[in-house]
Amino acid sequence: MTRQVSDHVVERLREWGVEQVFGYPGDGINGLIGAFGRADGKPAFIQARHEEMAAFEATGYAKFSGNVGVCTATSGPGAIHLLNGLYDAKLDHVPVVAIVGQTARSAMGGSYQQEVDLQSLFKDVASDYLVEVNVSSQLPNALDRAFRTARTRRAPTTVIIPSDLQEEKYEAPEHEFKQVPSSSPGTMSAPRVVPPRSDIERAAEILNAGTRVAILAGQGARGCTAELTRIAELTGAGVAKALLGKDVLSDELPFVTGAIGLLGTRPSYELMRDCDTLLIVGSNFPYAQFLPDFGQARAVQIDIDGTMIGMRYPTEVNLVGDAKATLAEMIPMLAPNPDRAWTIDIQESVARWWQTIEHQSMLDAEPVNPMRVAWELSQRLPENAIVTSDSGSAANWYARCLRFSGRMRGSLSGTLATMGPGVPYAIGAKFARPDRPVIALVGDGAMQMNGLAELLTVERYQDRWEDPRLIVCVLHNNDLNQVTWELRAMGGEPKFEESQTLPDISYADVARCMGLSSIAVDRPDAVGPAWESALSADRPMLLDFHTDPEVPPIPPHATWEQLKDTAEAILRGDPGGWHLIVQGAKTKAQEMRPARH
Repeated sequence: MTRQVSDHVVERLREWGVEQVFGYPGDGINGLIGAFGRADGKPAFIQARHEEMAAFEATGYAKFSGNVGVCTATSGPGAIHLLNGLYDAKLDHVPVVAIVGQTARSAMGGSYQQEVDLQSLFKDVASDYLVEVNVSSQLPNALDRAFRTARTRRAPTTVIIPSDLQEEKYEAPEHEFKQVPSSSPGTMSAPRVVPPRSDIERAAEILNAGTRVAILAGQGARGCTAELTRIAELTGAGVAKALLGKDVLSDELPFVTGAIGLLGTRPSYELMRDCDTLLIVGSNFPYAQFLPDFGQARAVQIDIDGTMIGMRYPTEVNLVGDAKATLAEMIPMLAPNPDRAWTIDIQESVARWWQTIEHQSMLDAEPVNPMRVAWELSQRLPENAIVTSDSGSAANWYARCLRFSGRMRGSLSGTLATMGPGVPYAIGAKFARPDRPVIALVGDGAMQMNGLAELLTVERYQDRWEDPRLIVCVLHNNDLNQVTWELRAMGGEPKFEESQTLPDISYADVARCMGLSSIAVDRPDAVGPAWESALSADRPMLLDFHTDPEVPPIPPHATWEQLKDTAEAILRGDPGGWHLIVQGAKTKAQEMRPARH
């Protein structure tokens, strides 16, 4: 049988170690679909319910596997649908390769059905590498460069293959003029990049001179647990974590202050407010107002990407290099800080904060406090769990209430902050780590947007996972809650029910209709047992928690303007006005309670 271009594509994916491709079929990739059918599941074609979900699943797979995620879609509308998931990968620096169909070459330029200028469409999201293949001899180099670029630049890349070319006979590039060969994929090891010793010495001098050192760790610090811990011990520093870096250090460490920013903790806010020295490791945290005042702290930054360094805070020394290797070089240059007063203050603040979170989580609400949902999960999280969160108010409780330790991993749409990736991320995570339990925290807005449909994907593929536990936790409050609170606290506007109120539906019933187990919870004392049932189950499960939309996601330092705007929203007739005053007062009061010793 003659080998088609599409067969070569699938074979090349195998050579790159690709085990599954997330996608949705269409006539623009009919040739490719035929090749998957002939490939005996190597790689497997994983059918999402929508191309955007396929891109999210590829991004989630890449985040939790460390490998390149692959997605595919047809021309025109299918290609357009990929964009949101690919932008999520681009902004969070995740390697994804998209293989996209196109109208037949003979029809291009003729306003043919589903013809879209894909070069223009993808030129921003795939700015690191975008190519349209028009003859088969281009393919080895095009596919290999897409993978190598995605891995090296930690970015999405795109290969466009016209539909008619997919079904042509494959002809390899030859050893002649205007032919571009490519070496076999093989292995590709990341280089060990370390800045000049003189620059590391300058950075160490700054840290040694500090008396109140703060460290901000992002996802670029993953794998640096021993080095960050040792530097914190030597300098007496506290370590705050950017949202994408939530899993880089255990929250059980007494000097880890937790998340930073609007979704962050009071200890992280105070750490940055009072420090005189700042070390930023692998983070591009954008909110300067949560960093020290300009001129307050001497600062050092470490990042593998020189284009992303020195842009959030006036740093004195910028070290472009691998975080782990650079920190290891720096440690012998650091002198132990004999004054432990700063360290003691940090540790006491962290201990108080976790008590505050517990008190806030256990407050009564109508019917269930959403903080309690996350807190009860935190008490039961398996040490190898993977947690995904959607955007919205779910991200608040993920950031503040979950206490990560052991081998736990977690992620969300950190930079794009798009709605919808919670469930598809969890599916990607299960294909990346089929032997580990995965939990998705999702608001009801995101579930209605696209999460419900992906429950069918969960049901379809559950038998492929060694550990079948994939738990979808729906925070069911019938409100687009994050935006409701932003309207109140940032604009002084009352909740506008026409835009904010969601139609009510039983997510538990829908899950059962789709073949999954489910539990609906509307009593506080049933929250813990529901998590225990799901975590001990032998199949995926949905937990439908009926939560109170008026439990406030109070930032670590609520400004006078935010308080004034919220009060104005209430005075203008917010429908939840009196109840949100009560819940807000109760929640804030927990910060004033004396600490337990």
